Amino acid sequence: MDITDLTEVSRRIRLDTIKAIYHVKTGHPGGALSIADILAVLYFNELNIDVQNPAWPDRDRFILSKGHGCTSLYAALAEKGFFQKEKLLTLRQYGSILQGHPDMKSTPGLDMSSGSLGQGLSIGNGMALAAKLQNKSYRVYVLLGDGELEEGQIWEAAMTASKYHLDNLIAIIDANGLQINGPTDEVMQVEPIDKKFSAFGWNTIVIDGNAIPQILTALKKVKRVKNKPSVIIAKTIKGKGISYMENNIKWHSGVPNPQEYKTALQELEGEL
Repeated sequence: MDITDLTEVSRRIRLDTIKAIYHVKTGHPGGALSIADILAVLYFNELNIDVQNPAWPDRDRFILSKGHGCTSLYAALAEKGFFQKEKLLTLRQYGSILQGHPDMKSTPGLDMSSGSLGQGLSIGNGMALAAKLQNKSYRVYVLLGDGELEEGQIWEAAMTASKYHLDNLIAIIDANGLQINGPTDEVMQVEPIDKKFSAFGWNTIVIDGNAIPQILTALKKVKRVKNKPSVIIAKTIKGKGISYMENNIKWHSGVPNPQEYKTALQELEGEL
């Protein structure tokens, strides 16, 4: 897809995300909206996957370590064709295939369950190391939140990935600067993220994570890196695409009221 098409996909992901959250009256819109552009590029330009065969052994793997942002992941999977979009309106409901955090046993197209923060990178290490041991060419992509980097297990995983030269592992940090209890630099200082990962032996790239051309370029660059893992630090806007949600900690979780929902639809439907 070209940039215009990918921008349209990200718009639809955001639109379907807010529709689902409003319909079921529960969810985490802020961190879901911030990663829509990344998901659009991954699922419609980057990942080597087969919708007709989700368990294809040679597929690329994707882990949403910040599992509370899953509504936009579900929207991307539905857009890709893993299931009908009508399923999005069953989000977080009893018996639904789309639970409040990713459940790989319920949702077609998921490679890993997540929700307990800090675990995704370790799991990604295992997948990437398995590919190396089996001489497989697939890549593993792990999307983390910047608040999630406060977890000590992340840095144990960072050391491990470097030790085993996992150049088939790409971490992407949704660095929107906010977490449930406030700004990340007030809750627990995680910056400078790039220098920390560099010190652990990673290749690092810093980009605007809501700029599709920069995402495309970064993903192209990391494919050329050998003998070390790569991390893309994507500076994003929490709540991106809905004006009153942008950079507003209130919308880490929550549901718009009818007037706010109307405004969101007007802004997203009029974006292109």
